[in-house]
Parts: sequence; C-alpha cells; structure tokens
Amino acid sequence: MRLEDLVQPATTALLTVEMQRSVVGDLSRIRPLADAVERHGVVGNLALLMKSARAHKVPVVYCNAEFRADRKGTARNCGLIATLTKDPEHLLSGSASAEVVPELTPEPGDMIFRRFTGLSPFSNSSLDITLRNLGIKTVLATGVSINLAIFGLILEAVNLGYSAVLVRDCAAGFPDEYAESVIKNSLTPISTVTTSDRIIDIWRGGK
Repeated sequence: MRLEDLVQPATTALLTVEMQRSVVGDLSRIRPLADAVERHGVVGNLALLMKSARAHKVPVVYCNAEFRADRKGTARNCGLIATLTKDPEHLLSGSASAEVVPELTPEPGDMIFRRFTGLSPFSNSSLDITLRNLGIKTVLATGVSINLAIFGLILEAVNLGYSAVLVRDCAAGFPDEYAESVIKNSLTPISTVTTSDRIIDIWRGGK
C-alpha cells in the first residue's frame, strides 16, 4: 500500500514507547540511549508529530514501562530486566522517574498504557483490543529503543494483523550503527520506514 493509504487518520494510531524521564530524560539510567535521543532530535520531532496527530484526531498512545515498588508481577527472566529492577527508583510507578518527558506530556484525550513486565507494548496490556475497538489498522511506531521495544512493537503489530510504520526521526536506539542495521535488515522488510515530516504533510493534504 501507498503511505498515503496506510496513514489515513481514521484508521491510524500514533504509539510512543518509553519516552520517560528515567529512560531518556533528565533522570535517565540508560545514558547512551538518552544521548541518542538528544543527538537525533527525537523529542522535538515527536512533539510536532503528536501535535499534528491530535489536530487530525489520530489517537496518541503512550506505551510506558513501570515497576511496582515491591516488583510484584514483574518477571526478571532476562538480564536486562534483572539489572534494571535492582535500582529501586528506576521507573517506579507513581514517581517522577516514570513520568513522560515534559516536552511530550500527555494531553486530555490521549491514552496511556502501563506495563509491569515484558519488553514490548502489546504484551501484558489491553493495547491490542483497545486499538481494534477504535478501528485502527496502522500503528506509527515511535520512541525507544529501535533494537528492543520498537522492534518488538513492530513485530507484534504485524503478527496481530496491523500495518506498521516506523517514524525514523521519532525513534532511536544505540549504538547508532546497530540501530541502523536493525532498521535495514529487520524492520524495513516488515514495516514502512518514513519521517515525521512526510506523515504531517500527508495529513495536511499533501501528496
């Protein structure tokens, strides 16, 4: 399908993954990822895309990771999660560390999905059934990281029957060369890769 057909506002949702203070913001525990986000201007690009999405009634959906203080319900079944959960303040539910970065603060009408276990947004949440009830057919993948949660989001979306669009300038991973390799070798074959400017132009009626 043409990109113009894929991103029709009535059937498209903008999903943003883990753009939270303890991940990519001022409280980041993953500094190389936060640096990649800053280096590529992800926050500014995503803020503009969100503004356009809201103006065209495209759902803006936050897919956040959080942990309970007692860590109940979180499976520490891989090295990454086991390491992250050792820090009692990292993504603590209800704390400043779990908040979205200020430039991307949710607005009324936006949706927030919190997951307490797993590495990608569709797992262990009602995201899928909610999108289906909204009539969504295409998901725009933004946020972090390209090599983990974004990869999982796109793979799961395709498996569930959605079309996936990676908004390249609204996503980051690290190191840069590895993120680019993931896009080239894994994500390009299963999703459409484009930019926020292109999507905004389509929503404005451009060709």
